[in-house]
Amino acid sequence: MKKYDVIIVGTGHGGAQAAIALRQNGFEGSILMIGRDREPPYERPPLSKEYLAGDKPFERVLIRPEKFWQEKGVELLLGQSVTKVMPEMFEVQLGSGDTLGYGRLIWAAGGDARRLDCPGAHLEGVHAVRDKRDVDALLADIEGGAKKFVVIGGGYIGLEAAAVLRKLDCEVVLVEALDRVLSRVAGEDLSRFYEDEHHRQGVELRLGTGVERLVGESRVTGVVLEGGEELPCDAVVVGIGIVPAVGPLIAAGAAAANGVDVSDTCHTSLEKVYAIGDCAAHANPYADGAVIRLESVQNAHDMATTVAKAICGDPQPYDAFPWFWSNQYDLKLQTAGLSLGHDETVLRGNPDERSFSVIYLKDGRVIAVDAVNRTKDYVQGRKLVEARAEIDPALLADTDTLLKDML
Repeated sequence: MKKYDVIIVGTGHGGAQAAIALRQNGFEGSILMIGRDREPPYERPPLSKEYLAGDKPFERVLIRPEKFWQEKGVELLLGQSVTKVMPEMFEVQLGSGDTLGYGRLIWAAGGDARRLDCPGAHLEGVHAVRDKRDVDALLADIEGGAKKFVVIGGGYIGLEAAAVLRKLDCEVVLVEALDRVLSRVAGEDLSRFYEDEHHRQGVELRLGTGVERLVGESRVTGVVLEGGEELPCDAVVVGIGIVPAVGPLIAAGAAAANGVDVSDTCHTSLEKVYAIGDCAAHANPYADGAVIRLESVQNAHDMATTVAKAICGDPQPYDAFPWFWSNQYDLKLQTAGLSLGHDETVLRGNPDERSFSVIYLKDGRVIAVDAVNRTKDYVQGRKLVEARAEIDPALLADTDTLLKDML
């Protein structure tokens, strides 16, 4: 049995950054990255944007050139999954049946696209947008003549996919079970703006209704909504969140509820086992210490750095500032902070001008900013969030006063 000083499970942003940060912090031991994906580490956000649109070839989506990993002494084991963790022996078992030993284990497996649980969910032509293989299958349908799409889910993935499909001149109907898009992550001002924008771009919206079933023989030909309406289609895109990929850790006894629980240095309850990224539930200082999972590149990247420092003997608590972004049509949304639990919003600017911000407050203090085509507000608003600034809402709404001047 072969043993590595560090085994990293997952080849996304978190796994790749963990390997990079270990070397940057002077770690000289052996490193193995194991990924279910058959491709070397690549960026996920462009999949639903530039890669799907054909604006960015896959080579430009790679996190590092393939030769980088060899030069850094990082071994890649691709197309393999870890099916079992044996913490008492510091070993993992692969889907192939092989067993590997580790000195430290970093779990960066992310999550699997949540699937529909209705009849017809497994018909051909039903797509997720989670990895390259998903998007390649979607592109193959488009190249094969699919023009009429139903997108299920009004979060960022669904909206971004809808925007790209319209750019590719496809017909799109977007279905969201709740009464507005982005309802879990944004205030109503932002939701209604994006609904109006997608409608203006030719996307039909069905809000406040769920999916009863998908229909078709072997391939999907329609989506039946709970009210009985049937939406004919050539293909379906499902963007309804992820299921954290933590089964082997839970089976090994790791403390877990929503994802796997980690400490402020991203250590799980299992000895010498860390978890980072989408699957790691942590007490976040920007959510008043609430235990949450953050599905973002920033979180994966910064947690990876936290773990690398801990392994290299310089433990520092994870307290990175959360930020996000989304590109749809010619709109660039930048988010600073977490709007969870906000009790007031302030609209800064005019949505009709396609450049505005929504500022979120809790108990009178600024906790987050959503900036649409307004980078200055994003940059300056971040400072207000970091300072937990308490500012008069009327002043926040005054576009003649710079946010930086309110500190």
